Amino acid sequence: MFTPKIFVFAILIISVSCRYISEEQRPYLVIEDDDSIRIFALEDEPDANEVEELHPIRVRRQVHGSLSSNLDGSSNVAAKIPIARGDSNILSAIGSVNAADGKGGFGSAGAGLAWDNIKGHGATLTGSRIPGLADQLTATGKANIFHNDHHDLTASAFATRTFPDNPNIPTFDKYGGKVGYTFNDKIGASLGAAHTDLFKKTDYSAMGNLNLFKDRTSSLDLNAGWSKSVSPYMPSSRWEPSGGLSFTRFF
Repeated sequence: MFTPKIFVFAILIISVSCRYISEEQRPYLVIEDDDSIRIFALEDEPDANEVEELHPIRVRRQVHGSLSSNLDGSSNVAAKIPIARGDSNILSAIGSVNAADGKGGFGSAGAGLAWDNIKGHGATLTGSRIPGLADQLTATGKANIFHNDHHDLTASAFATRTFPDNPNIPTFDKYGGKVGYTFNDKIGASLGAAHTDLFKKTDYSAMGNLNLFKDRTSSLDLNAGWSKSVSPYMPSSRWEPSGGLSFTRFF
């Protein structure tokens, strides 16, 4: 049975600043932003086109993550640490804890690897643990179909293998996909479907979201939509509404 180890990641808060520093009487300009630190040397009468950049390689922050709250008072924590990078691709270690109640209990926890491409494509491989129920291994992939200053269209797919703790329940698979659209990084909608062979059950969802507030460190979103499940073992099936507010803190 697959049992993943859960990583605990330190969270680094990166601030934005622009300041001058001096070393051996030579002036420097250090510019920091969310993703990089760049250092320039300044002459007494610098030419804007001839300012020397002392460190041409951009140094990006090494850790980032998020903390979100649920309606039942529990929290979700996720972190991402880049471990290898190229001009267009980044490989990161990822970890998450979902539905943590603050007393040592949690709904699930996992860790794995993530690949991200500069064009918005990506893939992850994660192992997770659901206490008292099962271990899971999940592979996901996404492709950015279209993106500009106002519109973003992305498709994703996943496959999960579940290893139940109960020896009377066999290993089973679940797989599915989703298409999501976002306008101005504020209004979005998605359509998704997932199928579980063991239960001959297919889940459908149609969701929408509206960002009510967002800055560098936090986001407040309204989510609403409908979902339903279809299975020969279910006497009836209908679309059920769902929704709520979610608050996320970024680090």
